[in-house]
Amino acid sequence: MESSVMHSIGEMARDSGLSVSALRFYDGAGVFGPAWVDPQSGYRWYAPEQLADARLIARLRRVGMPLADISRVLGEPAGTARQVLDGHLRRLEDGLADARRELSTVRTLLDLRENPMNPITVARLTVQARELAAALDAVRFAVGTDPEQPAVGGVLLEAEAGLLRLVATDRYRLAVAQAPLEGPAEGTASVIAPTSFVDELRPLLDGSGARPVRLVVEGDRLIATVDDRAVLGERIDQDYPDYRPLIRLEPTHRLRLDTAELRGALAGAATRSVVRSQDGAACEVSVLAVSADGSLTVADPEGPADGLRVGVNRDFLLEAVAAGGAGQLVLELGGPIAPLAVRFPDRAETFSLLMPTTLS
Repeated sequence: MESSVMHSIGEMARDSGLSVSALRFYDGAGVFGPAWVDPQSGYRWYAPEQLADARLIARLRRVGMPLADISRVLGEPAGTARQVLDGHLRRLEDGLADARRELSTVRTLLDLRENPMNPITVARLTVQARELAAALDAVRFAVGTDPEQPAVGGVLLEAEAGLLRLVATDRYRLAVAQAPLEGPAEGTASVIAPTSFVDELRPLLDGSGARPVRLVVEGDRLIATVDDRAVLGERIDQDYPDYRPLIRLEPTHRLRLDTAELRGALAGAATRSVVRSQDGAACEVSVLAVSADGSLTVADPEGPADGLRVGVNRDFLLEAVAAGGAGQLVLELGGPIAPLAVRFPDRAETFSLLMPTTLS
């Protein structure tokens, strides 16, 4: 190949805005390589028409697009590439919203630090009893119990945009639900309610229907009032794990299933589960397999590895399914090492994520 009409790697770096090391990296990653490599010297040479793609990569790199998405933008048709761009823009917007939320909380904490002897009411909010009960039931199973991880030993309560979001995790699974607020909330709230507070409050919500539950966060104190009954507690003074990046999944398979059928399939395949260790404790792992036609089966762990196969803690999956009640559910799978999502069609904001378990 005639190198006189080609660009050297230094020239390509200068004209594209990518460094020489970046060009070498993208070549090694299989995303963007030279048109020709001199077999004797190993020098990389780029065709003139590659400059446009190199400049595109430089722009995508500046906005933090992941390597896999850059590869898709370069290799997919224009329509698909635009969808990738739209998805990345949504993630950036969500990240900015997260940053604003965190900074708002930091401002509140600074106020509390400057006035430690004068407790400041962080939030007052009201929610219907039945809505709060359903949200608690959807997340309570995922609360952590490890005393060395106090931050996950309760339910995170976040009030924003007319909603109360509840989050629970033990770092192997994550459950999220929400309940609409009755009227505007006073102040901002992002607090961890300990399980003792949650478990004392939950029975008071039965039979209360649409009656209001008033929640107050005042300094370190939590107060929940239902009619003339009150529950008192103390917030867990820890930073909750950053769960938001986990919930922005892009699954490759989305399967709508009957809840009872899935439970039956897991029960019928119990003898085909395999025992694995999870944080030092033995657990039974079931293998979910997606065939070429998109159907789901609970497969033999020792069977052929055709199609997508995901190992999941069987008891965790059953608890996540039970938290949604009867009816239909949607399983979302993104690969053997990506979180498995359990969603419910009638409650879009109530879902669980389960970390997969390796099968090897």
